[in-house]
Formats: sequence, C-alpha cells, structure tokens
Amino acid sequence: MHSGGALARRSFLRVGGAGMAGLLGAGLPGIGGPGIGGAAEAARPFLRDKSVIFLFMHGGPSQFETFDPKSEGTSNVRSQTGDIPTSIAGINFGATFAQLATRAHLFNTVRSFVTGDGNHDIKPVVGVATQRANMGSLYSRVAGPMRPATAMPTNITLFPPAVIKDAGPPITDFGNFASAGDLGPSYAPLVPGGGGSFQEDMKLHLPQDRLGDRRGLLAELDRGKRWRDLAAIRGAGAIHDSAFDALLRGVSDAFDLEKEDPRIVERYDTAPHFRPESIDKKWNNHKHYADHGQSIGKLLLLARRLCERGAGFVTVTTSFVWDMHADINNAPVTEGMGYVGAPFDHAVAALIDDIEARGLSEKILLVCCGEMGRTPQLNAAGGRDHWGGLAPLLLYGGGLGKGNVIGRSSRDGGQPASDPVFIADLVGTIMRTLLDLSEVRLLDSLPKALQATLSQGRPIPGLG
Repeated sequence: MHSGGALARRSFLRVGGAGMAGLLGAGLPGIGGPGIGGAAEAARPFLRDKSVIFLFMHGGPSQFETFDPKSEGTSNVRSQTGDIPTSIAGINFGATFAQLATRAHLFNTVRSFVTGDGNHDIKPVVGVATQRANMGSLYSRVAGPMRPATAMPTNITLFPPAVIKDAGPPITDFGNFASAGDLGPSYAPLVPGGGGSFQEDMKLHLPQDRLGDRRGLLAELDRGKRWRDLAAIRGAGAIHDSAFDALLRGVSDAFDLEKEDPRIVERYDTAPHFRPESIDKKWNNHKHYADHGQSIGKLLLLARRLCERGAGFVTVTTSFVWDMHADINNAPVTEGMGYVGAPFDHAVAALIDDIEARGLSEKILLVCCGEMGRTPQLNAAGGRDHWGGLAPLLLYGGGLGKGNVIGRSSRDGGQPASDPVFIADLVGTIMRTLLDLSEVRLLDSLPKALQATLSQGRPIPGLG
C-alpha cells in the first residue's frame, strides 16, 4: 500500500456490515438443529477440516483472455490481450494474468469446463445442481449454521458493500446468492454489508467487571443494539447465551480488517494495479468496474480470515463485470480485462501467496469461475458474446494436487476436445473436499434429495 498515512489505510480497511441481527438470523437460530447441537468438532466425523472460498466471476469470463489463450489461433479467436508463459512448461495464460502465470504450478486450471448454456444466472453457486440453494447452504445443512467451536457462521456471502462504504448494491437481477432453496432460512448465508456496522454491533462496550453479569449484559445489548425482535425467534434464551459467547470469542474480529497485519493488508491492496479514474464512463457498467477493482483484494482477505475462524463456505462476488460484449453497458475484452482482469490477477495471487505462507493450502480450497464462457470469435465491436460450450475454471488448495492442466479445448476454444468437466462434477469435487460422504450417508436426519445432491457427479479427474 502507498504510504498515504492512516487515512488511506482506514479507507482501504473500511468494512460495512449487516449487524448482529444478521448473524443471529442466519446462524444462531439453527443451534440444536441437525448436525450441530452442542457436539464438539471431533464428534462430527462427516466434516473435514477444510473450507471453500468460491470466487464467482459474474458475467461470464472469457476462456481465451484468462487460462486458454489459443496462441496459435486466428486473430479473432486468440487472446486479444496476448499471452504469457507460465511456470508450467508449454502452458500460457492470457497476458493480463502475469502474476498468476508465475504461480501456475501452485493451482489447477480446467480447459474443458462446460456450464451448459450461455444464460446470465448465478450457476454454479446457485442453480439446478445445488437444489436452487447457495452451494454453501448445502454444506450448512450438514454442518449446521454455526461452528460450535468458534461461533462463526458456516455459510457467508461477501459483496463489495462488505468492504467498501460507497459500493453499489449487490447485483441480484440474475439470481439470489442468499437463497437456501427448500433447505430453510436457517441455512441461508450470512451477508454482511447491509448498511449497518457489523463490527460495532458485535463488540462489547461494557467494563470488564460487567462480563460476569449475563443478564445485565443482555439488558444493555437490548437497549443499545436493537435485539427486541429476538423473542420471536425460536429458542431466544439459548440464542442470547450463544450470542453472549459469540461476543466474548470476538467473532467480530474476523470481520474487521483493522485487526490484520498491515503488511498483509498491503499485499492484497489492488490500488497499484487499478485506477478508477481510468475507466471510460461511456460504459454503463463503469461503476461496477470501479467497485470490482477496489473491493476484490479486500474481499479475498476477509474470506481468508473467515475461513481461519471456522467459516466452511464463503462465496465472494464483486459486481457484474465479466460480460465483455463491447456494447453500451460493457467494454470490449481488451479494455475490460484491464479494468477487471488486472485486479483479479493481483488479488488472487495475493490470496494464494498468503495461504501458502500460512500453511493452509491443505485446508482452504479456492474455486474461481463464472456462469459461462465467451464466444470463440470476436463480435464486430471487439467483444465476446455469451457461450455455454466452454468456460474457464481455477481450483487451488483444499488438499488437491498442484500444477495440473485438466482437459483440452477444441482448436477454436469453443468445446472440450478431451475430458469434459460439468457443473455436477465441480459440485461433487467441492462437497467431497468439505465432507466425508461415507459418513454423511449415515446421517438419517438429511433428506434423500440432499444426499443425492451432495454425492452427484464425480471428482474432477486429474486433480490428484
């Protein structure tokens, strides 16, 4: 980060929040529900000690300008940003991904991933393969809405308002990231950034000698933090006790980037790689580009902090920025990758470095993809249009292998030429990372439809 002083750092670190009521609504009401109760983590053998960060590239990223540049293709097929060698011999990426290229040996890319259609929606995060629920809700239904050992919600979704104050509202036109489908609202993700101050709602503002006075503390919270409606929630007394414990454990600290080492914060900062003033305002999505560039590093840092504290599934999505048609809304691919791809490259590389340095590559799985890919040929305006035949996919960590390039695409980059991978396979890979399905099958409390969803597909071959 630049040496702009405390004010600049505070601006970078500012985090919004949904307030304590959001945590209670999304997590604590499930106490005592299936798969959780008061059981210790060791007594739940169906849970693996792993977490997922799903970075959803909403809009549909191009496979060409990311991980499959088709260097030998014709001029209107190959990557419009050029290509760059990676740390894997014979493998090139789109040139915008210079930092990721030097780390290609640490993660896996899939060049034969098929999402099935070219529609704007929010698959595979929410779609047919997930029972129309956020993928994290599937996990939360098994693990419970809150991690007993840390009081951390197990399922969280992060949008730009969670980390930057002036961000636009989340894009919900194409689907509800907070959907729990038929699983029930207790398993919906917590979505911080609803306009309140999450950290302030979670902090204790009482003298230490008051901490033993639980009733007095709760009365103080009732007055100061608007908990009046909790009486209507099932098991309000237990919720109060658990909320007290959550406060004491400092759950809010995980959401507070001010608690992070400034040197780590600086490594995630996308400011040196992104200038909002450079965005051409003729594109209707210029504000989305700005939100993406300013938030993606902070969001990934926040996601890592949450996973360390016990969140099992964290969905991260910036704004609807990967839809590079070159129309009135969206920039063409060359310009758009400067706005979108460069901050992505820096932020994801920073996350990978951070996870490696912390020795967490066995425990945190990062997944990056969108709802589709882009057309093999440019349109007349220099953009790429919707394409469901092939899409880019990155998987890092989670105990998977490293440096694998899965599958090959056709000569024009429009279809798999070998080893097609489908959404069901991705969901299956993620769930097998998080859960021991042989143990999950013994849980009579889980609906059969959910059991089938969890075990669908096959582990993506070649991940090691």
